[in-house]
Amino acid sequence: MKGTLTWSALLGLPCAELDGAADGWGRLSNRADAARDRIERQVLTGLRETQEGEAVDAALDRLGRLAQNFQYVHTETGLVRTALNSLAHEVRTHQKSVREALEEAEGLHFTVDANGSVSYPAREGLIADKPLPGGKTMAGGGFPDLMAPSGTLTAPNPHAAAAQDIADRIARAVTLAADADLRYASILRELKAADSLDVPDATWTDAAADMASVRDAARAYLNDHIPYQASAAERKEWWAGLSPELRDEYLATYPDIIGNLDGIPALVRDAANRDSLQLLIGKLAGLDSGEAAEKLEALRLIDQQLQAPLKPGDPPMYLLGIGDEGNGRAIVAYGNPDASKNVAAYVPGLNTSVDAKFVVDDVRRARATAVAAREINESSSAIVWLGYDAPQSPDWLSTFDVAASASAAAGGAKFDDFMDGISVANVNSDPHLTAIGHSYGSCVVGAAAQRRGGISGVDDIVLVGSPGVGADEASDLGVDKNHVFVGAAENDFVTKLPSKSELAVGAAGFLVGGPPGAAIAAKVTDSNDDDGWFGRDPASASFGATRFRTSDGPSLFGFGSLAAHSQYFDPDLDSASADNIALIAAGESAKIQLENPR
Repeated sequence: MKGTLTWSALLGLPCAELDGAADGWGRLSNRADAARDRIERQVLTGLRETQEGEAVDAALDRLGRLAQNFQYVHTETGLVRTALNSLAHEVRTHQKSVREALEEAEGLHFTVDANGSVSYPAREGLIADKPLPGGKTMAGGGFPDLMAPSGTLTAPNPHAAAAQDIADRIARAVTLAADADLRYASILRELKAADSLDVPDATWTDAAADMASVRDAARAYLNDHIPYQASAAERKEWWAGLSPELRDEYLATYPDIIGNLDGIPALVRDAANRDSLQLLIGKLAGLDSGEAAEKLEALRLIDQQLQAPLKPGDPPMYLLGIGDEGNGRAIVAYGNPDASKNVAAYVPGLNTSVDAKFVVDDVRRARATAVAAREINESSSAIVWLGYDAPQSPDWLSTFDVAASASAAAGGAKFDDFMDGISVANVNSDPHLTAIGHSYGSCVVGAAAQRRGGISGVDDIVLVGSPGVGADEASDLGVDKNHVFVGAAENDFVTKLPSKSELAVGAAGFLVGGPPGAAIAAKVTDSNDDDGWFGRDPASASFGATRFRTSDGPSLFGFGSLAAHSQYFDPDLDSASADNIALIAAGESAKIQLENPR
């Protein structure tokens, strides 16, 4: 807007032109996204499958860069669209305020001048039958003077206060509209790309700043309507009710929010999180800390896996959640959890964070489970869920501090919300859902299962390498005890950690021989061997779960080992356990190999 804005000029602003411009930028954003998708899913895949050689490698590299360019164009042009639509939304709001004030003025027979002043007519007097004179007021004029020039008390014209209110409302609307124009002009000027054919990390750092600016400006237009506190079912309904244009705007402006919102379809979350992943990589690349470097390495590895071509038999990979808060957040699925009849979600435990080890170990475990389950039932999906801050312990002594933490309770609540979203978004009439907890992750699953109603939608619970789940019986976990399954390797000392009372007796043994020494010293003094650190041993007969066969695992000098604790999902190192987990995940628990309880 040029010059001083008046109320009449505000009413004359053509918001439809802003709408048209936003639509044009939206079409450009969608075309860029479609071009990126075609390069990644068709062109690159076709080249990799049919060609080889140095020239092909060079072409693949250039095409990968081109796909990145299109992704950046998609992001930035989507932000331009949202900025224009949000500006139009604000202008319309202020136009409405002016129109309402003018209508009120007309009904009272007031006159609104071009400069925003409001004239009001005389009224019959209330003192000495003298008429009360009319007048004119400007915005900010305050209350009428109750003292006449002679110094005597006089009655105000009742119209004066109403006129003042109308003048103030018109002035406020004009001021806010002018302010919006300045804010959005500044934002739009910053939405530009660097002069380069590459999209380095610094470019994504700049894109993250652009997104933050647009989000701050568009709060009333978009953010205030996101159902943050709603149930998964309500969020699903909200998303389904949005127009395609609004969905595109939310994905462009709030990819991190939409991508982590339980109840939103998996394909939508995946698309949002792939965009958010690039922004996070740019953000972390600009930070100088060891923690940021660890997360950055993990995100790059996840990105590489997302970009890798699918081989025959590979389940497709979906990014259902990503974030850098706390120890990091990452939720990766193999197989579409919305379309699959069988969906299993695995919760990792102690010391898990978004780092390279998480990608190499935990993501791989979900993939191995998905591959094996899909061989049993093709309609199967497996997920690794790191949606909480797992306790971090640098040594075994501090491991016992975990018992006093609220990590399991907080993580359990979040995991329950996630599984509710999985259940709601699934298109099958009666999906089969499995919750899998490993090590401390079993405590998280246990905490979720002991919430009122159990874990939302979950039919089966699998606990492997568990030190206890905070319950004394399998029937406490929200499902029939026959649907609680336990894997406990003979040489996995975590499954044999002493109870709190036994720890006092076994402290000396712990100091001398570490966790195996503690277990031995405590158990020797206790005739009741079914106690664990976090409650009754899930593998014990008294707990009442179904124990399935696992390998014994390697032993260290006749004691337990970390290796035995870490191979439950590995089909090469513990095929018995991996096969049993896959059978349960695929809905074929009746076929598992059983092991006698302890």
